[in-house]
Amino acid sequence: MPAAEQTRGLAAAARPRGHAVARWCAGQGWPVHPLAPGRKTPTGNCPVCRESKDDPQQCPCIAQGRYCHGFHAATTDIEAVDRWWGQESCFGVGVACGPAGLIVIDIDAHSPEVPDRSLLLPGIRIPDHIDLDGLASGYDTLALLAAYRRNSDPAQDTSTLRVRTPSGGLHVWYRTETAFRCSSGSSSRTALAWQVDVRAHGGYIVAPGTQTTAGVYTLLEGATLPAPLPAWLADELTRTGHRLDHDPGDGHDTEPEPAPVPESRPRRRSPKAADRLLQPLLAEVAGCARVAQGAGFTEKLNRAAFTAGGLVAAGHLAHTEATALLREAALRARPGQARRIDALITSSLAAGVRRPLHPEGRRR
Repeated sequence: MPAAEQTRGLAAAARPRGHAVARWCAGQGWPVHPLAPGRKTPTGNCPVCRESKDDPQQCPCIAQGRYCHGFHAATTDIEAVDRWWGQESCFGVGVACGPAGLIVIDIDAHSPEVPDRSLLLPGIRIPDHIDLDGLASGYDTLALLAAYRRNSDPAQDTSTLRVRTPSGGLHVWYRTETAFRCSSGSSSRTALAWQVDVRAHGGYIVAPGTQTTAGVYTLLEGATLPAPLPAWLADELTRTGHRLDHDPGDGHDTEPEPAPVPESRPRRRSPKAADRLLQPLLAEVAGCARVAQGAGFTEKLNRAAFTAGGLVAAGHLAHTEATALLREAALRARPGQARRIDALITSSLAAGVRRPLHPEGRRR
């Protein structure tokens, strides 16, 4: 479709008419679901569903073409779209990110108290000499992350669809074939940056043109469709534990493969500085053995593997040795998950290898 025609189509859909917006989104192959009139939250479930504790995907309402359960009921079927928004013309529009193949970087412009610098960019130490005066929102931390990785700020990326929120925040939309999880920028477990949320599998995003009592989600100048997720952002999402290592459609982790814990290996000979960098991360991974769930195992293994990959790229560690060290620590913590562990190590090592890491922490 010519760019001019795409622009005209979105401009028409971007009026505060939920039906037109929903039709346009469904036409892009993005499953949609109604949002409560004037709000950015899904419509309430019917009385029966409201009392049910069953899996939403098993609810008969979805099979009957009803919009209960929010993004679980999202569809691209135009007949359903016409029926839903025809019944209630003031419904807003939500897009189910995972089934749409979308990931949205949600930048908050709130002004809460700024936390300690150690919490601004998870897994990245911001040296004390870096002046953070004036840092106040997700715009600042995302720009800081981009500058640290020597890449462009996604908030300024005119090559992809961007939507200004009524509160002054920004939604930056990208396409991806990789399954990533949602997160909150204030999370202590999985976060990309402070005040920067991630909308992906298991979540939804408000469609451009949707109107709430706070205002309209406004399409900004530039691209009218999402661009592919930049490689460096994919690397950061992997490093920070966002990447899912299972089929997002089944709702379950990859089936674990029983495997024995390997015998301890002699400690490798390498520069002490590199050792000091990697060994604490390996210890954190192995330490997850003390907690069956909720220990942040995936995030810790991703971080250790990403760091090891950087050391490999900089010539401080052999690839085979890095893999062995990571696998040993991980299998001590989760001895029945060899297949999952190997997948995590492979992807995060590959991401880290793209960014050489020297013991003093400087990346070239």
